[in-house]
Amino acid sequence: MLKISNAVTIPSDEIEFNFIRAQGAGGQNVNKVSSAVHLRFDIRASSLPEFYKERLLAFSDQRITAEGIIVIKAQSFRTQEKNREDALNRLLGLIQKATAVAKKRKATKPTRSSQEKRMDRKHQRGKTKALRGQVKGW
Repeated sequence: MLKISNAVTIPSDEIEFNFIRAQGAGGQNVNKVSSAVHLRFDIRASSLPEFYKERLLAFSDQRITAEGIIVIKAQSFRTQEKNREDALNRLLGLIQKATAVAKKRKATKPTRSSQEKRMDRKHQRGKTKALRGQVKGW
């Protein structure tokens, strides 16, 4: 069972694991041991609350397919257990990131003194550039 918050959990039977051979260097161990993990989680068929489902399906991430299935491949570690744990942590992070509610932005405007300073700098810069022109009378 994967605990997302105090009230929301994902049962283990909704998460599918496939163990495959890892890619890359590693000698004989890579060729004979299936230590990499493919985690698949179907958002639509899950028991998540509707708010979570909507946010996940609307979230733009390459790990979420058009059919609403999250696919995570974990192969950083040498053992299945660690890769499985890594995949679950990445799924948890993805769900938390997708369902995080951004704080409302409060509209502000620059202070009068900052506007005046900005205009003074612009005028000074303009004078400097005007002096770079050709000298008249030569």
